Amino acid sequence: MRLLVVGTGGIGGYFGACFAVHGHDVTFLARGAHLAALRAHGLTVESAVAPARVAVKATDDPAEGGRPDAILMCTKLADLEAAARQIAPLSDGAMVVTLQNGVDAPSIVGRHVSAARIAPGVAHIAATIKAPGVIAHTGTMAKLRVGTVPGGPPVEEIDALVAAGRACGIDIERVDDVERTLWEKFVFLVALSGLTCLSRQPIGVVRDDPDLRATLLAAMTEVAAVGRARGVALPADFAERQLAFVDALPPQMRSSMLNDLAAGRRLEAPWLAGAVVRMAAEACVEAPVNRTVYAALKPYLDGARPA
Repeated sequence: MRLLVVGTGGIGGYFGACFAVHGHDVTFLARGAHLAALRAHGLTVESAVAPARVAVKATDDPAEGGRPDAILMCTKLADLEAAARQIAPLSDGAMVVTLQNGVDAPSIVGRHVSAARIAPGVAHIAATIKAPGVIAHTGTMAKLRVGTVPGGPPVEEIDALVAAGRACGIDIERVDDVERTLWEKFVFLVALSGLTCLSRQPIGVVRDDPDLRATLLAAMTEVAAVGRARGVALPADFAERQLAFVDALPPQMRSSMLNDLAAGRRLEAPWLAGAVVRMAAEACVEAPVNRTVYAALKPYLDGARPA
């Protein structure tokens, strides 16, 4: 299978390497020092699950990889619109899989790519760029879910990607209620990113402190309520279930947004807690915890460092 991986960060680097190691024709879209390192030394993945060191095709021009069968969109949300515009000429014959955080990625890509080519996806992994050309994967969680949508790519195309991924040892499945799958991650991720950023601590510290734990649960409860107000079938005890999931995570796990905050990079908060605030207002639902989280992070949205 010929794949174009757009954004070679934690998600794109880890899963793209899995495909490349098993012989698929993978082109990685990257930039700056990371691109230079990929060209010079290949891609290294430090992982307890799928460690790899592989020579890769890396470029800043998506056309150099030829016509792909599938395009994995793995950029940060702030870069997604520009990336969608960049790959639009290649999307006529390719399935475009959105793997961003939040729930807005399919609509953002849909401004430049036909909805008939977009398959919303969900990535569950804690991974980041450790150094140019090096991806560090924390823990053992690493799975992909790719969804069917009315008017989207044929099921056969999704199943072909799923079959190829499974042959590479990836935990990947097709899901038919992808909106619920997106929101299930969204409930967890909004709270995880917000509370780890506010406390500047990994999840182990957040969940073990009674006050932070209660705030984490309250944030998830608000997000779940917004999802239900928008018609997503989330059970009444969903936030409590997600808290149990949080308890099983490695204590040293940090959200990608906390890594961005510490490095002085742009934050995805407008598409996480900020999106909850926006959607809560639209649905006439209260979301005071997420409103406070978003307000506290606003000075850092563009990468400002603390004084």
